Amino acid sequence: MVEELGELEENEQPVYKYAKPFGKKEKVLNYTSNAYQLTRPNKVGPVMELIRQCQPKTFDEWKSFYFEKAYTKSQKHAVKITKEILEELGERLYEKITEVVIPEWIEAFNKITLQDCVDYIYEVTIPRTYDGFVTEKSIITDSLSKIFPDIIFEESDADLDHAGDIDYIGKVGTKAFGIQIKPITANSNFGNYKPSERMQANFDSFEKDYGGQVFIIFSGKVKNKKEIQNKAVIQEIQEEIQRLKSMQ
Repeated sequence: MVEELGELEENEQPVYKYAKPFGKKEKVLNYTSNAYQLTRPNKVGPVMELIRQCQPKTFDEWKSFYFEKAYTKSQKHAVKITKEILEELGERLYEKITEVVIPEWIEAFNKITLQDCVDYIYEVTIPRTYDGFVTEKSIITDSLSKIFPDIIFEESDADLDHAGDIDYIGKVGTKAFGIQIKPITANSNFGNYKPSERMQANFDSFEKDYGGQVFIIFSGKVKNKKEIQNKAVIQEIQEEIQRLKSMQ
C-alpha cells in the first residue's frame, strides 16, 4: 500500500509513504522485535548504513539495492539477507508474541492493582528521578571524567530539542559528543536495546549541530558502586574524541 501524504503546494512533488501501518498492534510488534533483537544489524543488516550508501531516488531502487547488498552484521559468519530470511524472522516474532509476550502480559494485567498504579506514579516521579540523577553524576565524575581528564563534561541544556535524550555533552574543542545514561534495568541485557525512531532522530540532530555522535552508557551496581556495564563504549568514545580533534 502506498499512501500520499498532505496537500501539495504549487510545483511541489507528492511525498509517498510506503510503510504499512499496524494500528494498535504496533506497540506489541515493536516491543517484541526489540526485546528479542529481531531487527538488529546482526539479523537484517545495517539498514541505515545501506540506505545512505544507496541514496535511492525510488522505493524500488532501495528494495533492489538492499537484497543485493545486505548481509547480517557479524564478525564471524555474515549471511546474505534474502526474503526467506526476513520471513523466518517474522515467524520467530510471531512465536515470541504468542508463546512468551502474551502470557506474560496477561499475567501482569491480572495482577495489577490500584495501589500498584499509585505507587508507580510516585516512584517514577520522585525516587527514580533522584536515583537517576545520582547515577548520572557518578558515571560522569567517577568514571568518564577520570578516563578522559582533558574532556569537559556538561549537563545538556534543558532548552535544546534533544535534551530529553542526551544527558551530558563532552566538549572537544569546538565540537562535542553526547552521552545518554541508562540503568541496566532499562533492559535485562543492554545488547537488546535499540533507540526509538524519535530518539535516533534527536541523536542525528545532535550530531548535525555538534559534529559528534551520541553514546548510550548502561550503568549497573558493582559492589555498591555504579559502574559502566557496556565497557566497549569507552573505546568507541576514545575513537570519537580522536576523530573530533582531527576536525579542529
